[in-house]
Amino acid sequence: MARLAAASLVGTAIEFFDFFVYGTAAALVLGPLFFPTFSPLAGTLAAFGTFAAGFLARPLGSVLFGHVGDRYGRRPVLFASLLLTGCATVAVGFVPTYATLGIAAPALLLALRFLQGLGLGGEWGGAVLLTAEHAPANRRALWSSFPQIGPSIGFLLANGVMLALTAGLSDADFRSWGWRVPFWAAGLLALVGLLLRSSLAETPQFEELSASGRRAGAPLAEIVRDHWRLVLLTAGALAVGYAVFYSVSTWALAYGTERLGVSSTVMLACVMAAVAVMGVVTPFVALLGDRWGRRPLCLAGCAASALWMFPMVALLHTARPPLMFLGFLGSLLAFITMFSVVAAYLPELYEPRVRCTGAAVGYNLAGVLGGALTPLVATTLSEGGSGPPWGVAAYLTLVALVSLGCFALLPETLPGRTGEPAPEPATA
Repeated sequence: MARLAAASLVGTAIEFFDFFVYGTAAALVLGPLFFPTFSPLAGTLAAFGTFAAGFLARPLGSVLFGHVGDRYGRRPVLFASLLLTGCATVAVGFVPTYATLGIAAPALLLALRFLQGLGLGGEWGGAVLLTAEHAPANRRALWSSFPQIGPSIGFLLANGVMLALTAGLSDADFRSWGWRVPFWAAGLLALVGLLLRSSLAETPQFEELSASGRRAGAPLAEIVRDHWRLVLLTAGALAVGYAVFYSVSTWALAYGTERLGVSSTVMLACVMAAVAVMGVVTPFVALLGDRWGRRPLCLAGCAASALWMFPMVALLHTARPPLMFLGFLGSLLAFITMFSVVAAYLPELYEPRVRCTGAAVGYNLAGVLGGALTPLVATTLSEGGSGPPWGVAAYLTLVALVSLGCFALLPETLPGRTGEPAPEPATA
């Protein structure tokens, strides 16, 4: 289990490094380089628009790779998704700017971001099922939380490189070539991930399905026919997690640098410190999920998010690093209270024959609802006025309340404490 968890964690970290480094670049530099004819606000919105394209592609990736995972195994998904995301990310580092290529430059950027999202849409389902379907029932949340640490590590790597570059280079050099370095580095990281995953075994549950001839012929059709309500509920439930995370990691970064005049180095350091703490506490919170259940932690995380959004915005608006860090940390702790157990919760909600498709589609639809729209909506709501952007806080609170209602309609899936298996997902 340790080897499987480590391979899932490293691969997920690499995939999310690719995805996050684009978000940071969109907040800091892509607007003026690829949309120079726009106003500063419009350029930022356009850059966040290409950022959103990755989220729109993720459900399509979950359908494509989910079909592969349910028909041919979880293992092939891990290789194909990592290879696709890695190649697309490296290519971003070579795209000429608007000054060189004109309108074709942002078009290429948009296409490559779409391919990034397509690959990441398959990564999560494959990595999570690799651990969840190998893990003992009484420690499934713990072992499945290791892929959930991957996004924290990927974020720290992406922003650590960006922080070093912004601190060590002049603004002119960073805008000229420095922002491209993390995208080029993604190629080496992808090779490392592929090597680590080369010796992984297929999961026992898929082997059993394959041997018994019970694999789904058309997983998406079964999901739409038999599990559509579950997909919509899981997407709505998880939307708050994406909204909270990307309000901190993407919108707040742009707001702090452009509206509050805080240096990008300080903003990156505040966000990274909060993400580091979140990554450390993830497995410990997951242990609580194995003890008390998945649903109670998800409900608690949603409630905490709803209560914390106004204080978070107020602390951000102070532009004081310790207070901004406190605001970010509270938000991310509420986020990880939910997402530390999601990697066990979603697979348990779906029957094994369509699990790769169902869990991934629900998870990535939530990314569209919460992640793709949040930077755009928050940037629009925070424009104008000299006080704290309370409209952003109200929007995030509303998303949290909607997610709270969705979680309330989902069943508990915690296996019995004496070690007996969980109820069949269809029955639950």
